[in-house]
Amino acid sequence: MSQDMETQQHWTIHIRDTDEQYSCSTDQHLLKGMLQLGRKGIPSGCHGGGCGVCKVRIVSGDVETITMSRAHVSEEEQQQGFALACRCFPRSDISLDVVGKMQKTVCKRRYGFV
Repeated sequence: MSQDMETQQHWTIHIRDTDEQYSCSTDQHLLKGMLQLGRKGIPSGCHGGGCGVCKVRIVSGDVETITMSRAHVSEEEQQQGFALACRCFPRSDISLDVVGKMQKTVCKRRYGFV
């Protein structure tokens, strides 16, 4: 096993809207980890911060963000915890709310047998 693999940290990401959790490593953006939930319909867009479909609000925890379009997340919004999941890398356990275009599919009610 490489040294990078041994030192790689994994954090627990909690989606408050659905009460789901997933694991995300420090070198993996939040959207990539979210896609590992295996749910259909999670819009993943461009993965470059330009389309804005993966907008979330970080409620608690620390993330490192890289450049994202100000057309989708203003400086004021970013100060309030809003970010694009494809441009956020966890630095601690995270609790987040899904907002914007992604909310409709991620937070969709699932009906099943009782």
